[in-house]
Amino acid sequence: MDAGAKLDTKPTLVSEHKAVIDNPASKPTKGRSAVLFLISIMYLICYMDRSNISVAQPEIGKAFGLSKTSMGLVLSAFTWAYAVGQIPAGWLGDRFGPKKVLTAIMSWWSVAAVMTGAAAGMTSLFSARLLLGLGEAGAFPVASRGMQFWFPRSERGRIQGTTHFFSRFAVAVTPFIAGSVMLAFGWRAIFYIFGSLGVIWSVMFAWYYRNRPEEHRSVNQAELAQIRGLNPDGSIKPLVTMRQETPWRRILGSPNMWYIALGYCCFFFGTNFYLTWYPTYLREHRHLTLQALGIIGSVPLFAGMAGDLIGGSLSDLMFKRTGKAKVARSIVAAPGFLLSGIFLIPAAMTASVWTSVLCLATSFFFLEFVIGPAWAVPMDVGGQFSGTVTGVMNMAGALAASVTPLVFGYYFGKGSWMIPFFISSGVMFLGALIWVFLIDPERSVVEAPATNGRG
Repeated sequence: MDAGAKLDTKPTLVSEHKAVIDNPASKPTKGRSAVLFLISIMYLICYMDRSNISVAQPEIGKAFGLSKTSMGLVLSAFTWAYAVGQIPAGWLGDRFGPKKVLTAIMSWWSVAAVMTGAAAGMTSLFSARLLLGLGEAGAFPVASRGMQFWFPRSERGRIQGTTHFFSRFAVAVTPFIAGSVMLAFGWRAIFYIFGSLGVIWSVMFAWYYRNRPEEHRSVNQAELAQIRGLNPDGSIKPLVTMRQETPWRRILGSPNMWYIALGYCCFFFGTNFYLTWYPTYLREHRHLTLQALGIIGSVPLFAGMAGDLIGGSLSDLMFKRTGKAKVARSIVAAPGFLLSGIFLIPAAMTASVWTSVLCLATSFFFLEFVIGPAWAVPMDVGGQFSGTVTGVMNMAGALAASVTPLVFGYYFGKGSWMIPFFISSGVMFLGALIWVFLIDPERSVVEAPATNGRG
């Protein structure tokens, strides 16, 4: 049977399901595990492609005679395009399906990555990074829609934590991989090699992935029942999708949508310090050598990776125990924000380098508790428009992330090494309050209030 052969999806009675599950030869398949692995690899490639330029940046500047201001403009091109492309890309995923859109955008940004390596000057380099940002803009919103088809609500925290684990891992290992490639083959080879990985992924994803699990040969009736659940009569719940226009007015007019976006702004504001000013902070304020920075600099990233997995799993565990998304998501995200903010204060105030790094790592560990619940909520409240809803959330987060380097850069430039951490700590406390009192994972942002469900 080929990968696209359809399974028998006729209603299956509970007794029949039980007989299937009790038969060792007919245990639930693990098709969705392969889907999760494929999408996790996409997250890995995504962050490798966006962060590898930081390794090549000095050589690129020398090759093209770019000033730091010009190089900053090149780097900002990605951020601008990434923020602007979030909502349109999410809508495309909802409209045409994750399979077509993810395959297309991965191919798009892989070409853009190769174009970065082939750049001949400032203009072509800027254009390549702009195209890369537009391509990557759709990756996470559309991937969330794709995972929504394949995973039940009780697994959404774990899968989001897992995918973001891979993105953090990419940030940790890219400097070593890209640096080795550059030493051996030159800076252009970084983008040629990394870009080719995306092309390979696109081919594999197009071959393996199906928008509907029942259309995949690796999914049996027992696994489909786990994904969809059972009706009272014992039949497998159908996939409910209706061809209708995107309810822009409801989405953009929903207070819950903007609470979700604001909560993610708080998260991204805190996260982006580690991706921008953290190495400079260790070098210039804590006076670490480059060799020490290479070792110590990755500690918070690995702590955050652990936080991704633990936070997402805890959220799902609470959902299975309570059946309430509000409890399951908030009980992990709110303490994560709170503890992250608390540990930022001693990190800034201590005179000890090791104490500061340990506190920063602990802060990032708890902050990453938020990522699983934060990305599960758009799947909870967005229904068949979860790609669009996720795009709105991620656009807001990207804009907030652009503020972080400005705040830290302003105060660090004045020699004020503590104040930006106190500001960030306050933002973390605000995030905790938003999750406790405002965000409601039970309230749809795409349905009329009278018909709000718990899908």
